[in-house]
Amino acid sequence: MPLPLPRPPALLKGLVTIVLAAAFAAQAVAALLPHVPLLIAATTVSLATEGALYRWQRVVLSLFAKSHADISVRHVLRDLLLVVGLLRLGEQDRETVYAPLVAGLLAFYVLHCAIQALSVLVRRTRTLPVVTRNIDASALRLSPAPSVLLRRPGHRLLVFGLPATAGLLAAAPGDDPVYAAAGIALSLALALTGLGALLFRLLPGRRPAGEQEVLAWFDAWLAEYRPTVGLYFSGGASSAYQANMWLEPLAGLDGKPVIVLRERFMVQKIAPTDIPIVCLPKVSTLMRLEHSTLQVLIHPSNSGKTSQVLRIPTIRHTFVNHGESDKLSSCNPYAKAYDEVWVAGPAARERYALAEVGVEDKDVVETGRPQLDAVQPYAGPPAGTYTTVLYAPTWEGWDGNPGNTSVIAAGENLVRALLADPGVRLLYKPHPLTGSVDPRAGAADLRIRELIRSANRERTGARRPTAGAELARLTEELDRLTTADFRAGADTLERMRVQSAPEPGRAEAVARATAAWEEAYWASLPEGEHQIITDARPALYSCFNVADLLISDVSSVISDFLASEKPYAVANTSGLPEEAFRTAFPTVAAATVLTPDATGVPSLLETVRHPEKDVLAEARAELKLRLLGPADPPSQERFNAAVQALCAQARDHRARVAERLAAEQPAAELPGQRTQPASGGAGLPTTAPR
Repeated sequence: MPLPLPRPPALLKGLVTIVLAAAFAAQAVAALLPHVPLLIAATTVSLATEGALYRWQRVVLSLFAKSHADISVRHVLRDLLLVVGLLRLGEQDRETVYAPLVAGLLAFYVLHCAIQALSVLVRRTRTLPVVTRNIDASALRLSPAPSVLLRRPGHRLLVFGLPATAGLLAAAPGDDPVYAAAGIALSLALALTGLGALLFRLLPGRRPAGEQEVLAWFDAWLAEYRPTVGLYFSGGASSAYQANMWLEPLAGLDGKPVIVLRERFMVQKIAPTDIPIVCLPKVSTLMRLEHSTLQVLIHPSNSGKTSQVLRIPTIRHTFVNHGESDKLSSCNPYAKAYDEVWVAGPAARERYALAEVGVEDKDVVETGRPQLDAVQPYAGPPAGTYTTVLYAPTWEGWDGNPGNTSVIAAGENLVRALLADPGVRLLYKPHPLTGSVDPRAGAADLRIRELIRSANRERTGARRPTAGAELARLTEELDRLTTADFRAGADTLERMRVQSAPEPGRAEAVARATAAWEEAYWASLPEGEHQIITDARPALYSCFNVADLLISDVSSVISDFLASEKPYAVANTSGLPEEAFRTAFPTVAAATVLTPDATGVPSLLETVRHPEKDVLAEARAELKLRLLGPADPPSQERFNAAVQALCAQARDHRARVAERLAAEQPAAELPGQRTQPASGGAGLPTTAPR
C-alpha cells in the first residue's frame, strides 16, 4: 500500500491552481482568436502541469476533484479547446474535414468510460472476503493485478489520451488533419487494447474464485490446519507495532497459532513471521471462526471491532495489552469484556484492583513480558569514553494531560543539559505519534532534532562518514528477508499470491539477520555522535541494550527498561510535587524524577558513572519484580501455561454445552439454534450471549 503523500503548503497549492487556470484561460483565448503559438504554448504548459501533479502533488488533484474539476473534465476541456482552435484556423469546409476526427475523439472518451466501468468490475472480482498470508491459496486462482493504467482513471486518461491531444496540437501549425487523425487513431487503439485486456480478465476461467468458493476454501483450511490459539488485531497503520511485539511469543506457544486481522492493509504491516495470517474484514466472515477449533484469542489492543469477535462464544478471549504503564489506558474499563486479563506482574494486578473498573482479581493472570527476553541485564557503569543516554519520550495522548509527554515542557531543556556534558552520547527516539494531536509537541520535536544536529556539527564535523560495506551488505540482506518482492502496482490479491507460503525458517533467519545488523549498526557509528532514531531500525530494545541511562515519561517504556535494572529517570511535567508524583505513578518509585528545567541532569549522570552513588539500585530490583514478575520460570513458559489453561477452559465449556444440547430436544426442533460441524467442535447457538 503506497504511503500517503505529504500535504503540500497552501502557497504551493495556490501557485499550481493559478498556473493551471492560467494555462486553460490562455488556451481558450488562443482557440478563439485563433493564435497558434499561444495555443501550443498554453496546451504544453497545461499538460506539463498535469504530469507534475500526478508525479509529486496528488493531494492537489483531490482538491480539483472536490471542485468538480477532475482529470476527465480538464482533459475534455483541453481537447475541446484544441478542436475549437483548429475549426477557426480556416474559412471553408472546416466541419466536413474535422467532423470524423471529432467523432473519433468522442469514441475515445466513450471507451475511456467503458474501461472505467470494467475496471470496477475487475476490482470487485479481485476483492476476496478473506485475505491471507503464509497460507497456500493457489486453489483460489490468484493472478497478477491488471496494469495501473487500467485501474487508475487519471493515469489512464493522461497516457491513453496523450496521442490524441498531441495529434491535435501537431495539426495546428500546418493546419494538417493527418496528424490529428493519427493521434486519435493511436488513442483509440490503446483504449481498445485496454478494454480487451479487462474483458479477458472477466472470462469465467480467468476470474479469481467467487465469494462462496473462497468461504468454502477458508472453512476447509480451518478444518485442516485446526488452529488452537490466535492473535486478534485491528487498528490503524501506525499501530501495527502493537501486534508485532507479540509475534515471537505467539510463535513460541504449544499448539497451532494463527493471526486474525480485520483491515486488509494490515496484512502487509505485520512483521515477517511463519504464522498463518488471515484477514476477515466482514463480521459475517469473522463469525465462521465459531465453527473452528480455535480456542483462545489474544488481544494486544482494544478497538471498535473488538466487540464483534467477543460475540463468538466458543472462543476464550484474553487481553494482554501492548505495554503496561501507570496511565489510565493500562486499566481501561473495556478490559472487563474479556474472559481474562494477562499482566506482567503484581503491580498491574494491584492497578486493576485500585481502578475498580470491573475486572475481578480472579480473572487477572500474571504472565510476565515474554518480549523482554531480548533486553540485556545491567553490566556495570559506562566502560568507554561516553555515557550513552536514551531519551525516549512518549506522545501527547488523546486526553490533553500535560503530564503525558515531556517533549513540550521539558524536552528542549533535557536535551540541552545532556548535550552540555562532553561525556554524553545522546540517543533521541521520540514516539512515532509525537505531534499528531498537539502541534506544540511536533514543533518541540523539530527543535530538539535541530539542537542535536547542531551539537553533532560541533563534535564530529558537518560531514558524517558513510556506512561500511559490511553494514550495507547486512542491510541489503535484512531488507531482502523482511520486504516482500512485489512488482509495482501489485494489489492485495497479487500480494496474497506472492506470500502464499513462507520460506522455511524465515523467521529465524530474520532474527539472526536483525541481530547481526544491529551489532554492525552500532559499531559503524562515529564515537560520541548523537543519534536521532526515527526509523523502525534499530528497535527500541536494541537502544535499551546500548544505553547506560533512560530518560522517559510515564509509559510502558520505563516498565520494559526495568528488565535491564539500569538507571532510569522520569520527567515530571504533570505539575504535581515529587512525592505526589511518585505516589500517583508507582512505576516512578525507583526512578530519578527530573523537573522541567532539567537541573537534576548533572547529578543523575554522576550516579550512572559512579554506581556507588546510585541509591536506587535495590529499589529498581524490587520494582522490576513487582512490575514484571519473577525471572523463574521464564516469562515465555508462564505465557504458554496461561494459554494452555485458557484453552482447557474453552474445551470444557464446549463439552458442557454439547452435553446440555444433547440432553435437550434435537437442535432442529429448536428455532434459532444450530449445531457445529464435528470438525469444529461442539455446536453452540450463534446468538449465545457472552
